Amino acid sequence: MAWDVTVPDTYAESLIDDTATEAEAAANQAATNKIAKYNELAGTHIFCLVAIETGGTWNQWAVELVQEIGRRATLITGEPRESTFLFQQLSIAVQRGNAVAFLNTSDSD
Repeated sequence: MAWDVTVPDTYAESLIDDTATEAEAAANQAATNKIAKYNELAGTHIFCLVAIETGGTWNQWAVELVQEIGRRATLITGEPRESTFLFQQLSIAVQRGNAVAFLNTSDSD
């Protein structure tokens, strides 16, 4: 299995027209681009894509992958909230990335 995580900017100038009118627009576009990029892997790997927009929207494949990982973790640990914990951890990681990106754009004057 191979997987790729991508976090497209929900508010990027090139995407804002689409993201303003359609949920998951940036995530779905990023997913389409990654699928095309890794098309050759399909013959030898199970390819899973995780696309989470900076605004917090997840593409459907990402949701399904995290739910499956959570289900399998629950079988091992017995903790029924494994999927919830994983969603929370990944969402926090995106928000931390947003904070770093925001801080790096501010003037240091």
